[in-house]
Amino acid sequence: MAQATLVVLLAAFVACAYAADSVAVTCGSTIKLQHIGTQFRLHSHEVAYARGSQQQSVTCYPTGDDANSLWILLGTSEKPCVPGDTVKKGQAVRLQHVATRKWLHSHRFQSPLSGNLEVSAFGSESQTDGGDIWSVEWEGKHRVWRQETKIRLKHRDTGAFLYSHQAQFGNPIAGQLEVCAMERKDKNSEWQAAEGVYLPVNPGKKKESGDGKDGNDAADASKADGGDDDGKEEL
Repeated sequence: MAQATLVVLLAAFVACAYAADSVAVTCGSTIKLQHIGTQFRLHSHEVAYARGSQQQSVTCYPTGDDANSLWILLGTSEKPCVPGDTVKKGQAVRLQHVATRKWLHSHRFQSPLSGNLEVSAFGSESQTDGGDIWSVEWEGKHRVWRQETKIRLKHRDTGAFLYSHQAQFGNPIAGQLEVCAMERKDKNSEWQAAEGVYLPVNPGKKKESGDGKDGNDAADASKADGGDDDGKEEL
């Protein structure tokens, strides 16, 4: 109950926060990732894959108003990142699902619709492994990840890129899109930071962020609302 209340309160805060034009994406921020090709958001819920790993499924959700699309951006166990620090090109990160506390994860199981590499939500606050680690990549010379940057997330263990496309699930999550990992990169492996609560850049990191203004951007967001009504079901 307390965890559900926290998610609802966070969603309400996100809904009220003012959306700045451009901010640095910082460690410890709570964000939504928007798939460039479809404009859907990276999403998870307490619905397990019926095949493959049978871990919690990860999909893309059509709108930006669902709290089950919120993820916390963190460093790795070996190299934590300080809340408010900027994220540099090639940096290793983990994404923790706010509502269920599981990590964005991949491995060699096949994805359910396309047969690519499965992407799931796995683990807990105290359980994490190398399958949860992704490096942030982008084209261009800018030094830190900013909200408008088109990024790719490369999985450390498999070398594959986080990917989505127009393959749709049926019930119980009809209309949501498959998320998988692909060993080649193309337009369907591009993502962008969208709604969220962006921590201000630490004072010592302002020069890295490009314009020194990010320390005044305490939050960035647009619409978010309560979670979808997925129950503990299987696809």
